[in-house]
Order: sequence, then structure tokens, then C-alpha cells
Amino acid sequence: MDKLDFKKTLSRLYSAPKGSFATLEVPPLQFVKVDGKGDPNHEPDYKRAIEWLYPVSYAIKFAAKARSGKDYVVPPLEGLWWADDPTDFVKRKKHRWRWTMMIMVPDFIDRPSYDAAVAKIRDKMRDKPGEPPETLRLEPLNEGCCLQTLHIGSYDDEGPILAMLHDEVMPAQGFTFAGPHHEIYLSDPRKTAPERLKTILRQPVRQAGR
Repeated sequence: MDKLDFKKTLSRLYSAPKGSFATLEVPPLQFVKVDGKGDPNHEPDYKRAIEWLYPVSYAIKFAAKARSGKDYVVPPLEGLWWADDPTDFVKRKKHRWRWTMMIMVPDFIDRPSYDAAVAKIRDKMRDKPGEPPETLRLEPLNEGCCLQTLHIGSYDDEGPILAMLHDEVMPAQGFTFAGPHHEIYLSDPRKTAPERLKTILRQPVRQAGR
């Protein structure tokens, strides 16, 4: 069986124009998720979230391949970001941010498969302090209508394009917010210069007044 690659089978979710926003309908998907708050560059809970998301996601993948022969490429890391004051995100006031970091898993992965993967990783990490994050979970996400663009550059340079989205693009199309800001990290920041990072910026929307 060929290895399933979401970046190919769902290519519209991982591509967008640079400098403008495309409208798309995002289908319901499921993710392994962890919640947190604060500056991701300094918050220990952010590091802990990543330390659990990847091993659990890979344990799910390898178990699915061994059990049923269904293999897939683990998708990129994604994040939902928001703040009590939406301008805090555009102004990069990171200490006020809230977030959900997540990695998508196929719809043929069920809860017993997820639970088994968590148990396996917990056993492997038993010599490290702490249990899995309390918010670690398998959960669906249904965003529906969204606007998205491709941002190339440092994460801290997203402010102007987000301001354009909020102040110009959404009002011009009669849209308002229908969920938190969503980012899909197409580049590995450990291996990519900040000015070359590729990130999908997505905003779920709905018609204002509905």
C-alpha cells in the first residue's frame, strides 16, 4: 500500500498565495492536541507540549502500519493561537497568548489506538519527570470556511499581513472571526533561516451578523 501523504492528497490545505488571501472550505479533521498559554519561546509548557506531540504521533503511525498496513507521513506541526484581546496577537504580545499545538492524524485512527500510543510513550519517558500534559488529547476540528495565505519569513514578521487580514480583507468581504488564528509550519525552524520559513496563516471566518 502506498504511503498516505496529506500534503499531496489535501494539497489545498497546505498551499496558498503569498501576499493575498484565498478562500477555502476546510473539512473536519482530527488532531492530537495540547493546550497552553504564554510566550512559546520561554514557556516550559510549550516545550513539554512538543516533546509529547511528536512521539505520540509517530507511535500512532507505526502502530497503524504494523496493525493494518496503513502507512502515512506524519503531517506538519500546527498551532491555534488567540488572546483575550485580539490585538495582542497582531502586536506580538506573546506573554498574553493562548495556544493549542497539534498534529493531524488520519480518520482511521480511533481512540484505542491513541490511548495505546500515549501509554507506550509514557512508558518510554518514565525516567523523565512529569506525566503527559493534562490537555493532551485526540480531538476533531471543524473549521469550515477559511481565509489563508502563505507567509515567508520570521514568525515575528506576521503582524502586517495579519493586520491587513483583520482590517481590510475580512471587512471587505463581510467576514468576522469564526475561530482562532491557525498556523501550519511547513518549514523546520531548526534547519531553516528565519527569512526563509514558510508558514500557512489561516483564519476561520463567517459572514458578519450570522
